[in-house]
This record gives sequence, C-alpha cells and structure tokens, in this order.
Amino acid sequence: MRGGFQWQWCGVAMKCPCAYAILIVTGVALGQAGVPQAAVGQTLNDGFAAMEQGDFFTAFTAMRRLEQAGDPHAARLLEQVFQTPSVQAAAAPVPPVTAYARPARPAPAQSPRPNQRPVLTPVPVALPVAAPPAEAPGRAALPLPPHDLPAPLSGADFHYSDPLLADIGRLLFFDPVLSGNKDTSCATCHHPRHASGDGVSLGLGTGAQGLGPDRSPEGARAAQRRIPRNAPALWNLGAREIHVLFHDGRLEKDPARPGKLLTPQGPLDYMVLDTILSAQALFPVLSAEEMSGQPGENPIADAVADQRVHGDDGAWALLAARVDALEPYNSAFTALRGAPGPLRMDEIANALGAFIAREFRADQTPFDLYLRETGAMSPEAGEGMRLFYGRANCAACHSGPLLSDQKFHAMGQPAIGPGKDRDAEGYTRDLGRGFVTLDPDDAYRFRTPMLRNVLHTGPWGHSGAFSDLADFLRHHLDPVTGLAAYAPQAVLPELAAAEDDYATIDNANARAAISDAAARDMAARPLVTLQDDEIALLIAFLGALSDETALAGRSSVPESVPSGLSVDR
Repeated sequence: MRGGFQWQWCGVAMKCPCAYAILIVTGVALGQAGVPQAAVGQTLNDGFAAMEQGDFFTAFTAMRRLEQAGDPHAARLLEQVFQTPSVQAAAAPVPPVTAYARPARPAPAQSPRPNQRPVLTPVPVALPVAAPPAEAPGRAALPLPPHDLPAPLSGADFHYSDPLLADIGRLLFFDPVLSGNKDTSCATCHHPRHASGDGVSLGLGTGAQGLGPDRSPEGARAAQRRIPRNAPALWNLGAREIHVLFHDGRLEKDPARPGKLLTPQGPLDYMVLDTILSAQALFPVLSAEEMSGQPGENPIADAVADQRVHGDDGAWALLAARVDALEPYNSAFTALRGAPGPLRMDEIANALGAFIAREFRADQTPFDLYLRETGAMSPEAGEGMRLFYGRANCAACHSGPLLSDQKFHAMGQPAIGPGKDRDAEGYTRDLGRGFVTLDPDDAYRFRTPMLRNVLHTGPWGHSGAFSDLADFLRHHLDPVTGLAAYAPQAVLPELAAAEDDYATIDNANARAAISDAAARDMAARPLVTLQDDEIALLIAFLGALSDETALAGRSSVPESVPSGLSVDR
C-alpha cells in the first residue's frame, strides 16, 4: 500500500503505512540491542510528539544521531529498518544536491556594466541529517492534513506518437529552417543538453549564436532584446491531461466546445491538429524575439508584423512552403499521408508535437517507481515527500499525476528582463494570466509548472529569476517576504543592448503591485515555516522526480538536417 516507506525487517522488504509501528519497532530493537534506556526513551518521546503532527522525520534522524555518536547497533538498524547505508559504513558523507545542475559559468573578469548586474552562479545545497528544529517563535504549528498521493503515470496517460511522424518531427525540431532568418531552431531554447530548456533565465532567440549561457548576439541582425519569459521545460507535455499551455495559459482547450482550442490567433478550426501540444508548436515561430525576426529582415517577420498569419500569404503558409520546397521533407510527408500535396503548417505542428511527446516523456523516476510499488526512494527523498504532501503544503498546487493543478497563482516572482508590457510609468511588467483574461484578479498569476526533472531545468520561475533552488523554495513559502528580500541571481547571456534587467523590481511601485497580488493569493493559504534541513529534504524529493533515461535522451541530436543549416549541438 502507498503512504509508508519501503523498509526491511528480518530480511523481508515491505511497506509500513503506519509511522507509529516503525517507532515501536525502533524502540524495542534499540532496547534489545543494548542502547541506554535514556536514549531509547528520548527517541520515542521525540518521535511520538512529532507523530502527533504527522511528522516521520524524528524516527530516522534520531537513529542517525545515535549512529553518528558511534553506536554500532543504530548503524545496523539504519540498514535493516530503513534500507540505507550507515554513515559509519559509507566511504563518503551524503553527497550534496546541486541546486542547478549546469556547469557554473565563470563570472566575467571585467567589472559589470552600470546597468548589468553580475551573473551569480548556482549554490550547492547539502543534505544535512539533523533533528527537526523547533517551530519558529511566535508561530503555532500548523496541523496540515496530508494530501493524497497521486495515481502512478502509465502509458494510457499519454497520447500515441506515430513513430514515422515523430522521426520527421525530430529533424524539424533541430532544423533552423522554421525561423524567419534561418538561424534558430526549436532546440535552441529547448535543447536536450539543458534538460529541454536553455539553461538561462531569459534566452536569446533569433539573431544570436551558441547555446545557453554561451549564446551571444551576432551579425547585422543581432538580437537586441531578450525573450521576455523563461523557456519552459517540455517534460510530459504529451500527456492527455494537459489542457492549458504557456506560462500565462494563452493556449487552452475550450471548455465550452469539446475538441476545440482557445488560442492567441483565434479559432484554428481549419487545421487538423492532433493534440494541444501540436497547437503549441505553431506559436514560437510567430515571436519576433524567438524565431520570426524583426520586420524588414525576412518575409515571415513582415507577415507577422502585418498581422498576416492565416491564409495563403500568411506567416504559417510561407513557412510550410519553405519546408515543402526541401525534397526530403516533401517526400517524408507524402509517404506518411500516402498522397502528394502541398505541405500544411498543421502537418508540421503535428510532427513537432509527436516528437516532443515521445522524446520528453518522463515517467520512470524513483517517485514513479515508488507509486507503482516497484522501487523505493532514499529515506531523505521519502521524508521530503512527506513534507511535500504534508506540512509544506506543496501538493495543494502541485497535485495529480503530473504534479500540477494546471491553474494560475500569484507567487510574487521577481520580474526581470524586458517584460511583456510597460506600465504607466514606463517600467516593464508581465501580468501573466491577466494579459489573457483581462481580469484584474488574474494579474501576476502564472501556471503551476509540472515537476518531473525539475532539478535539471533551472533557472526557475516564469522569468528565471532564481538560479538557486533552495532560495526559490524559500520564496515560495512566503512570496511577499521573499520578494522584498530578493537578491539578483539570474543567469543571463551578455547583451550590450539590454536595458537594466532588474529595473522593474528596483521600482517600488512595480514591486508593490507584484507583492499585493501575491498577498491576495496567499491570504487563503496557511503560512508554512521550514528550516534549512527541511528545505534540503524537499530538494531530495525533487531529485527523486528525475528520470535519468529521459534526461540522457531517447534520440540523438541529428548530425544534419534537410535544410543543410547548422544544427545546435
């Protein structure tokens, strides 16, 4: 049954749904092993007191303390009861979990420009094993009921991906032919090397060369502006449960018309789109900063600037004709459909959707194996799971099999970069969901992200304002306080033309608007306090959401693409 940890007694592996039973077994075994009764009593007293609040932390950490003090019986029981190597037997201490799994980029030797703050590198987060600290003075313990664990993901939860269609999509995904200036592919901002992201807070699209932090503007059409939002990870976007996409949810299934979509370009009823993921692939090619380019640079950008998207002379039709003119693509789509004919943009979108769904599916994590009862997590990850679904209240929003309620919340994320709009004072801003619904109550709300492989997809937040995952989690607990205390730590490629990336949060009025929205959303939630060791345990659980097979890649980066253009590797 779910709800307990994998443990072992008398050589038999099982799950214990009751933490009290573990404590009783622990206490009896320690007493029989000759551990002083005072220590046993203290262990039980601490443990039972914590259990009153649904906390399993003490049983494990108390035994750790005894074992670290040199008691060999506690070391043996750690291995027997909790299936974890003892500290005494380990060749090295528990390794740290790096908050941001990307090689740190060295800070530039020169002084930063006046309007550009230095890039801060990620900070490793250790996993201490210590006694749970007392509740912060002046704040009563919150008896939060645990949230139910989700059902395990299965193949039935994902859309079918036609292998031949996905193979075509793989080439298109890495082919810059879909960008107006033929210099940027989907993979530029969603590369396997960066866990389906780009490894930076706000990336550079068309008009730049390189990947991630090393990307830089080049040439006569060099990028002048950052992409306004962080490149979202692509993990599990092929799931059937997905009904809304993009940080602000501007693409969603129409609740009033089954099988139809609400999109930034209105109804797409003339297209035959396999999934909402296929529809998502239609829109980055229309973004001036991401892929289309600026007016005057190419026919695609000119069409977008003239608001010509649909029709025979629209941006989508121009792109489809460009791809159709390449014989390998023409032949592949003709063979797939079984008849010749002009290539349509919805066929390209379906191919991209099929590839993304196949390549970036992540459902073989230690957590998924635990839910299927075919594997166990580490004790640290297990305790982090209890916090996640219990007192930390993370699962209030990160719920369901995909670990997202697919709703929108104002979490006080710092606004950095160019933003999506300017306020009356001329400062950049990003109203998030409020831009889509035009409802003031939706201002600064953003979609709850899914969490598979989250340790590898930083920087975090819709603007990528956090490169330290522990800081990001602390901010989430109390967004109002976190926003007021935010220290710049974004990872940003060099861009000489950029405005001050932190101008918005340096403006008191702009920052107050974000803070007020967070305060309204947080008013309905209990304020939770976690200490550093508990944050580390949460990170251990988030580490158990990593699918190593998916991260390694199901497909290789192609050596070449039909356009003959350079492939980002």
